[in-house]
Amino acid sequence: MAAVTRTPFIAGNWKMNLDHLQAIAFVQKLAWSLQDAKHDFDAVEVAVFPPFTDLRSVQTLVSADKLPLAYGAQDVSAQDSGAFTGEISGSFLSQLDCRYVIIGHSERRTLHNETDEVVKAKTAAALKHGVTPVICVGETAEDLEKHGSSAVPVSQLRTALEGVSADADVVVAYEPVWAIGSGQAATPDQAEQVAAALRAVLTESLGEDAAARTRILYGGSVKSGNIAGFMREPNVDGALVGGASLDATEFSNIARFQKHVGV
Repeated sequence: MAAVTRTPFIAGNWKMNLDHLQAIAFVQKLAWSLQDAKHDFDAVEVAVFPPFTDLRSVQTLVSADKLPLAYGAQDVSAQDSGAFTGEISGSFLSQLDCRYVIIGHSERRTLHNETDEVVKAKTAAALKHGVTPVICVGETAEDLEKHGSSAVPVSQLRTALEGVSADADVVVAYEPVWAIGSGQAATPDQAEQVAAALRAVLTESLGEDAAARTRILYGGSVKSGNIAGFMREPNVDGALVGGASLDATEFSNIARFQKHVGV
């Protein structure tokens, strides 16, 4: 099998922050900041994940100004249409030119009781409509103590990939729940250990070619000061950034890890 080069991917999950006007200002500032720094968007892909109410505004801005930023949604319904109040169909996201959608984020799993089976159904729904799922997996501190560092993420990913075709485009994000928002990130070694185990699941479920091309992100208290360590690991291909993605300068610095840390 020929060697595959995976394009690093820096993704900013805004969670429930920034209204549509704030989103326009933020995306403009982020794009200008990166372009002024001569960021190579082909070398490191950068994407933002705004709330649903911002997506049309972001789409219009990105399209009109031909900005090289990607964008996606924070969730998707497992259903296509119908009497599902408050849900958002994958077809709606596709019509907004969303390239990505986050699925199974730890906050969805814990606050909205999303099971592995729900994550699997949402993954299938995203792929059906041509939207690339960013499948989130991870363990709590209790899981870590009880099962070890990779058992729960491996199980979650294995279920999510059931029925997914080998040629499907997916992204995997490992988020140690115990690290999110704590200010205390996992170590690069810890992230690499789990990422390697997740790549083994990709090989088992989708085959070697798919495993080689699929990007695995680390998420959990990522900052410009620690991103370099994660990006030096062979199985970590980027980051799913939370709080730091709401600061355009800091997020720009994270995206530019190759320049300012000499990786």
